[in-house]
Amino acid sequence: MAQLQVAVSDSVFPNLDPARAVLSKIGAELHLAAEPNADAIMRVAKDADALLATYAKITAEMIRQMTRCRIISRFGIGVDNVDIPAATERGIVVTKVPDYCIDEVSDHTMALLLAAVRKIPLANSMVHAGRWEMPAVVPIHRLRGTVLGLVGFGRIPQLVAPKAKSFGMRVVSYDPYIPKDIFERAGVQGVEFAELLKISDYVSIHSPLLTETQSLFNADVFRQMKPGAYLINTARGPIVDEAALAKALDAGQLAGAALDVMPKEPPSGSPLFGRPNVIITPHTSFYSEESLVDLQTKAAEEVVRVLKGEAPRNPVNPEVLKMKSEQAPGAGRA
Repeated sequence: MAQLQVAVSDSVFPNLDPARAVLSKIGAELHLAAEPNADAIMRVAKDADALLATYAKITAEMIRQMTRCRIISRFGIGVDNVDIPAATERGIVVTKVPDYCIDEVSDHTMALLLAAVRKIPLANSMVHAGRWEMPAVVPIHRLRGTVLGLVGFGRIPQLVAPKAKSFGMRVVSYDPYIPKDIFERAGVQGVEFAELLKISDYVSIHSPLLTETQSLFNADVFRQMKPGAYLINTARGPIVDEAALAKALDAGQLAGAALDVMPKEPPSGSPLFGRPNVIITPHTSFYSEESLVDLQTKAAEEVVRVLKGEAPRNPVNPEVLKMKSEQAPGAGRA
């Protein structure tokens, strides 16, 4: 039997040792593309049994060239860089790792919120410039008694909620896909989107990037937000209309923003640059030494399951599994 081949489209990791350790259990070889572009990726992925992907775009054209691929496993939570319909058409299951960095991102969300409200980056830069001037960073408002609105209520915001509540904040959330009992168990009030915008002192985005969430936060939405509110985004950059956010800040509709993601990464010439009331971190909310090991391990474990003929734990297109089950010998027989 030929040795199993697993391609890696791109990597941000110091090494791929955790993934290699998992894949060695089935004797699979790992091959990293020399560059994160289509040609280089296809050189290692065309005849591979599986593909591990980080940020590289995995397009329909690339997927159609994969002759043996059975799984595309994403090193991450979102899968907006993979053409899901094309993979489904080819019978390739796509998986993600939805539970590898919930501590890190929820911590980073609170860190951004606290830094923005307490104006820590501004105060720090002033002191380093020789200015010890408290009046220059006021007003600063108390957190206790304020409202945090979470847009999306999946694993990460469900962990943000108790952390925010420990500061005495009331937490509300909008997520039409989450059952009412989940909100109730978390002690979080489920509200409509318009109501969240109206009452929240801080709005934190935790929704996936979908057609309906692209530029969800636009000029009209910013006008609906509570005057003086803050926006926090640790989800996906394109959910926020960058130009509209800049205008809302200019108009004083919002007091500030704290972002870990941008519409284009790395950003260039952003209208949000150089603003004392805007904090931007370089998409680091997911990161810890421990989370990267978890991510590689769990993504590689999905590959092992599929290549062994088992069902993956976190399929994005489960219809592929159903289709394969129906096509299996003896399927449907009494």
